[in-house]
Amino acid sequence: MESASSKHAQRSQATRAKLVGAARQLFAERGYAGVGTEEIVKAAGVTRGALYHQFRDKTDLFDATVQAVEADITRHITTEVLATASDPVQALKDGARAFLDAFTEPDAERILLLDAPGVLGWRRWREIGQDHGLGAITAALEAAMAAGAFTPRPVPPLAHVLLGALNEAALTVAHADDPRATRTEMAEALEHLLDGLLDQKRP
Repeated sequence: MESASSKHAQRSQATRAKLVGAARQLFAERGYAGVGTEEIVKAAGVTRGALYHQFRDKTDLFDATVQAVEADITRHITTEVLATASDPVQALKDGARAFLDAFTEPDAERILLLDAPGVLGWRRWREIGQDHGLGAITAALEAAMAAGAFTPRPVPPLAHVLLGALNEAALTVAHADDPRATRTEMAEALEHLLDGLLDQKRP
């Protein structure tokens, strides 16, 4: 039989999910500054007390929303792109393009790129990105080296550099006058970067 504490935990988790879901939609539509906690509570169908039981304040809720968007992007790239690519190098190239394409969605672009660095601070924004994306990049690089496609080298620093390049490319697209053209340019630049890792002795 399910315990009372287990039921309480499930209700708490459901409330948290409702708040994050409502906040995600509203933040994507109008940005962090344009949304008040009262409308988030109303959209989520919960009480104001429930909001402050789950989160310290609006910024704390925004932090959780940023994590949710990051998690969705990483999950999509890991399960639907990296896992289905024809080879490890192509997986990284496809993953880079999928990462940039993810920001064509309003919630990803506005929440992660336009608002998060300023609202949460650069350090926290970077930390969330590392928590969700660094593992996938590390695994993909290790797979490419294990297959003999990339010249063997220390993976952790390389993974950090590649994640930084991906973030800078996405930010450049988000602030560009012509996002579509800039996204194409950034994707090509990332592919050239990955080509530079190829083992030149490989036939």
